[in-house]
Amino acid sequence: MKIILSPGKKFIFFFILTILLVVFAFGFIMGNKYGEAIPVLNQRLVPIYKVARDDKRIAITLDGTWGADYTEEILQILRENDVKITFFFAGYWLEKYPDILKKIAAEGHEIGNHSYTHPHFNQLSKEKIKEELESTSDLIEKLIGKRPVYFRPPFGEYNNNVIKTVTELGYQVIQWSIDSLDWMEPGVDKIVERVLQAESGDIILMHNNAPETSAALRRIIPIFKERGYEIVPLSELVYKDNYYIESHSGRQVSHGHRGEG
Repeated sequence: MKIILSPGKKFIFFFILTILLVVFAFGFIMGNKYGEAIPVLNQRLVPIYKVARDDKRIAITLDGTWGADYTEEILQILRENDVKITFFFAGYWLEKYPDILKKIAAEGHEIGNHSYTHPHFNQLSKEKIKEELESTSDLIEKLIGKRPVYFRPPFGEYNNNVIKTVTELGYQVIQWSIDSLDWMEPGVDKIVERVLQAESGDIILMHNNAPETSAALRRIIPIFKERGYEIVPLSELVYKDNYYIESHSGRQVSHGHRGEG
């Protein structure tokens, strides 16, 4: 059966079609921080899991939510190897160990935001997410005079509401591509084996109060250096602008990047 549209209906049909095409084309051309294009519907936002780089840089990141028994030893190892990294701390940890935070920052390491109470962010409203982040950043700024720009969601948990809200507040959301599993205390050998799988652009997850982390770092850092890798804080790994994030892998790619490295 042939459908015949009146001139008025034809105009409306083609007008709507044109608008949809323009919106999609704009998204495809302009790109998006969270993906290769902006789909019209059901865009899945993702954080940064790793970074596409042509140099041999990797980042070791340490989360702090419980205790500080091994932090001084870790700082000593980093100092001996002339390595700077990024620490992510929860607000309640900072309340207990403000002097340790000051020392970490004074030694040149970066501080990231890991929420205040370490809740499940997928269950939070936009207002509660803001409260969790800003209260932690306020405390960090009060203690070291510098506001964090990176956020790691507790439990690595996120959804579109989390990513959108956190980004609107000016943070980049950071996950990890290599999980050391040090919190499970699998043995130093196992931690070393897992971490040494890292390649250029990888972000490694470890914890400041896992009992086997310091011993693992003593072995890991020299080996990375022998392999020609530079261990850097996130600010020297992650792109600040002019990038997109592959929705399937979470890899951050600069628009000027060439190759698959």
